[in-house]
Amino acid sequence: MDWGKVIYIFFALMSLTTTVGFLYEHNEVALFVAASINLISTLLKIGVKNILSAELFASSLVADLHLIPAFIFLQIANNETMAISLAIGAIVANIFSLSLVLIEAMKTREEF
Repeated sequence: MDWGKVIYIFFALMSLTTTVGFLYEHNEVALFVAASINLISTLLKIGVKNILSAELFASSLVADLHLIPAFIFLQIANNETMAISLAIGAIVANIFSLSLVLIEAMKTREEF
């Protein structure tokens, strides 16, 4: 078992689930945790060397650029509607990222 891959996929999945958790409980702490986990996931994707690494990194950056402004809108502007809409965008980017992980996993299985 490749533990590096396990940790990488763990944080990618945690990024998605914590963002969904914010949609359930609209508070600053849930959004901060989601943004933090997503930033860790982005940092882990920097070292990935596979077929779809550029796409994975780009989708993670998209999620970051949704969650960070969402936190700012919620904390400073107190605009919950805008924060929720940005979080939904981050969820879409994370689902795209996880689908790329699955595609890449299938491609590597075909090679063996």
